[in-house]
Amino acid sequence: MKKYIPRIADTLIERALKSSGAVLVEGPKWCGKTSTAKHLSKSYLYMQDPDQRSNYMKIADTKPSLLLLGDTPRLIDEWQTAPVLWDSVRHEVDMRGTFGQFILTGGGVPGTGTAETAVTF
Repeated sequence: MKKYIPRIADTLIERALKSSGAVLVEGPKWCGKTSTAKHLSKSYLYMQDPDQRSNYMKIADTKPSLLLLGDTPRLIDEWQTAPVLWDSVRHEVDMRGTFGQFILTGGGVPGTGTAETAVTF
């Protein structure tokens, strides 16, 4: 495993986690979104894991809240592959009522919401 190189975005995401329930990190491929988010996370879910993708999609279709379980902040990488996760995260943030619950990385934001803060690379 490569040594993590600190980034300016670390501070931005840490600050956002202290004031929001969830943080969305967007940017082009290979810009460091996932590496940065994983460095700041206590648990993670890679939706594009080829060995688990079909299982994760089935869970997302039946009980998406199961994918949100884990230490926080929890990284959900490539969340947009299962768009239901967006509303599931928003609902969970509302139910928990605390900051710094989730870091989402990947594609654009569907609709609008107040539970998330976007950090764009």
